[in-house]
Amino acid sequence: MKWIGHVKRVYGGFTRAGAQGAMAYKFNFLGFFVGESLYCFVMYFIWKAVFEASGESIFMGFTITDMTLYVFLANIVGFLTNTDSTQMLAEEIREGNIIMRMIKPVNVDMSLLATEIGDKVVMSAFIFLPVMIGVEIYRYFALGYVAFNILMFLGFVVSVILSYILAFYLNLIFGYLAFWLMNIWGFSILKGSIIKFFSGSLIPLAFFPDIVGKIFEQLPFASMVYTPVMIYMGKLQGMDLLLAFGKQIIWIIVFIAIAKLIWRWAEKRLAVQGG
Repeated sequence: MKWIGHVKRVYGGFTRAGAQGAMAYKFNFLGFFVGESLYCFVMYFIWKAVFEASGESIFMGFTITDMTLYVFLANIVGFLTNTDSTQMLAEEIREGNIIMRMIKPVNVDMSLLATEIGDKVVMSAFIFLPVMIGVEIYRYFALGYVAFNILMFLGFVVSVILSYILAFYLNLIFGYLAFWLMNIWGFSILKGSIIKFFSGSLIPLAFFPDIVGKIFEQLPFASMVYTPVMIYMGKLQGMDLLLAFGKQIIWIIVFIAIAKLIWRWAEKRLAVQGG
């Protein structure tokens, strides 16, 4: 296992830097927690009104308890899989600092990934765990029994990790566009909107017409939020669960290949403002 020691030695510093950067802005945690909690409660009351208007206890296969769980889980998964690689890379390209990263004996994508992992570890400890505990407490009082399933939770964690890697390389591809466009702020806004809609963050993909929903489920965006949430809720099991994991892995391979290809093109025509 020499390669593990090599990776730890080469990229460990980036991970520590990411963790230290996250700890340096402690009030960001409080601001995020309050802001996102308010968003989740707003979404809860919106869906509560939808259920009451439908006059049914089950709407599109979801109970109000399911929907409440979905809202909070989709929000926390969206947060965990969110990555700053697009803006981080674009800023380094625009300012010319990308050269400093390129001359180091490390892979650019791996160094960025290692930095973000440190940040995510800290955020998971301060935000992910409390939210998940709160979700299970809610489920206990809503259902009257402990619904927590350790296997579904482990599957959920694996799926979230795959979702993050997928999201990271998707954002990396957008970040590489800065080699040609220099300023990708508008594209970042567009990308965020597309991901939010097609990933199921706003509306569960199960709520779309059958054909549309099935198409959306095959897109990479569904693997970022919808898939892990459905796994936690126990709606993907057996062969469906394995297929969901396989789909995530395939999209990761595709995006890594695209990112590597774009990086090779970018290296050949590197032109940085101020560089």
